[in-house]
Amino acid sequence: MASGGGQTVVVLGGGIGGVAAANRLRRSLDRRHRVVLVNRDPDFTFPASYLWVMTGSRRPEQITRPLKGLERRGIDVVIGDVTDIDPASRTLTVGERTLSGDHLVVSLGADWATGRVPGLADHGHTYATLPGAQRLAGELARIESGRVVVVTAAPLYKCPAAPYEAALLIDAGLRARGVRDRVQVVVRSAEPAPMPVAGANVSAAVQQLLADRGIDYQPGRQITAAEPGTVHFGDTSEDADLLVYMPPICAPPVIASSALAADDGWIHADPATLATGFEGVYAIGDNTHIVLGIGKPLPRAGVFAHAQAQVVADTITADITGKPAPAGFDGHGGCFIETGAGRAAYGSGNFYADPAPQVALHPPARRWHWGKVTFEQRVMRRWL
Repeated sequence: MASGGGQTVVVLGGGIGGVAAANRLRRSLDRRHRVVLVNRDPDFTFPASYLWVMTGSRRPEQITRPLKGLERRGIDVVIGDVTDIDPASRTLTVGERTLSGDHLVVSLGADWATGRVPGLADHGHTYATLPGAQRLAGELARIESGRVVVVTAAPLYKCPAAPYEAALLIDAGLRARGVRDRVQVVVRSAEPAPMPVAGANVSAAVQQLLADRGIDYQPGRQITAAEPGTVHFGDTSEDADLLVYMPPICAPPVIASSALAADDGWIHADPATLATGFEGVYAIGDNTHIVLGIGKPLPRAGVFAHAQAQVVADTITADITGKPAPAGFDGHGGCFIETGAGRAAYGSGNFYADPAPQVALHPPARRWHWGKVTFEQRVMRRWL
């Protein structure tokens, strides 16, 4: 903890939520107070652009920055695995070090659980990681004919729009290469409809986007195994010359084994304040499980992590400075769905609406594509 009357805020996790929280805290607090960011990996990468790496329109170095760059802004950066969290004392173990703070912001994300589906990692390709997107880009550049099967490997995954965005971008890339008529693109989703939490109107609109491109879509198809050239869905199987998947997720072990976790392994933070059951400890982003009025969880997406980070940073600032507390997180958010050829659809609304989320999907347009590009550039140039 800081000395000389200052306080220390420790932010766990260097993804969208953690970096946004650390930046906002540093701008809001004077230098008597320390802001410390802890992350397993030395680099920040922008996950929303992984699909552009898949299509070849981004290089990895364009969406990667060293987290140590935050030290120029006055944020202390610690690189290492968080192996233990004691929320009661606001203490954590990072390698051989013990860190503590007056306030903790837990933003450790969700871990991939690819091993839940036998053969998935060995015989499929994912755009959900930067190395995976790089490898998939090579596969897509080579395919000349056959069948591309895009799957959600479980009903619970990160970024609900991403699998459908991936299918649309794959379609657009094949068309640009003049081979789409020889390559079938299909989507098989484990959930009952595309982006079901957003509502039936959004699901129908996404299905129409797929249909307009000749992409066959079937819901309620849980992949159970993969092997060379074949994907299994329970009692049925389909040919796949290229299997593209969004992995299942699970809570990080350090979260699941801590006092922060509920029985399901996730942190059930307060929907508005993001407070946990421990004083001075907040949780944001993918490691939280916030149940909506419809009984489904708030989607795990960077837009929500970003908004939650702002609320929590302002709440901590108010606590330290004595300023009025901010309004809580209100459940509003939106996401872009790239459709190719410089266009994107955009879905936005209130996910906390009662009795069900109120979300609208705006049809593909160039302005939505450029909206995503603008946000990407703002993150890469101004956050790090």
